[in-house]
Amino acid sequence: MIKKIIKAIWLISVISLTACSGGKNNVEEQNGVNQAFLQHIKTTKTKLSNPQEELTLTGKVECDPDKVINYAPLISGVITRTYFSPGDKINKGQTMLHLRSAELSTLQSELAIAKRELQSAESMHEDKLISERELIEARATLAKLQADLSLYGENLGNGVFAIKSPMAGYVVEKNASSGSTVSEGDEPLFSIADLSTVWIMGNVHAGDLLFVREGMEVEITTLSYPGKVFHGKINALSQVFDPEEKVLKARIVMPNKELKFKPEMSVIINLKNKQSIPSVAIPSDALIFDNNRHFVIVEESTEQFTIREVTLQGHYNQITYISSGLKEGENVVVKNQLLIYSQLKS
Repeated sequence: MIKKIIKAIWLISVISLTACSGGKNNVEEQNGVNQAFLQHIKTTKTKLSNPQEELTLTGKVECDPDKVINYAPLISGVITRTYFSPGDKINKGQTMLHLRSAELSTLQSELAIAKRELQSAESMHEDKLISERELIEARATLAKLQADLSLYGENLGNGVFAIKSPMAGYVVEKNASSGSTVSEGDEPLFSIADLSTVWIMGNVHAGDLLFVREGMEVEITTLSYPGKVFHGKINALSQVFDPEEKVLKARIVMPNKELKFKPEMSVIINLKNKQSIPSVAIPSDALIFDNNRHFVIVEESTEQFTIREVTLQGHYNQITYISSGLKEGENVVVKNQLLIYSQLKS
């Protein structure tokens, strides 16, 4: 098909150029190339250049897992009230919710009993009715109950506890609502993250593995900030494919003090790779693709042309790098090369 199209283009060009030259019926040819349109071709010299490649990855923003706290229920009960919503800024020690629990009521009763027993033990110890060891045991029992209750939050009495935030940050997940019942081992009631640093996770497909490596500089853009480019580098590259997305994950740790990056925000990651060994570079427009192979037209000498098969090394910014088939300083046709190719093959 491509051969038929090329020949059709060549025929039209020959007819047009023949008409312009006065309607001559015989067109002079040299090396299989019609002389009528040689003046319309354009060539460029090949040159050595350090190959550059560019790759674009999709990705999204995630919380730094080392800066996230998930609060899971430690005891069964009923949430009586919540004091937060997703996205809220939270201070350390701020009340998140109230939880009523029969189990906590039991612990509170045991705590009250332990306090009375300690008072009694201290009085009896003063009267030398019990030993120092028995007094220490009574104090230890009370301390343990107080420590156990402190795990569940601030004791408000009547089996109700106020759950406090263990850190400052932003609510990134909420699974609690007033009136809902919770049990030990349930999913976290809320998650709080410090967003001063975030992870950007890029999706690396199997075909891109040779290109991506740890330490590469990257440029990050997002639709949320048109024209703004953020700079970072790949800090880690996973060695295990994600079972669902079938990609490796490239991690980019980004400072986020201005909170421009939000969890789950989609981003575009651009990578550039420059090699130290020069290769022959030509304009990508000079390439001819035919029968699953790449060719160029080389002007061996004045108006003497030949077809040359080439092996590609890579592309970047309309430049193609050649690994074999061309040498530095050769003249490659970059305009009307398809017409010459058709004539030389016929």
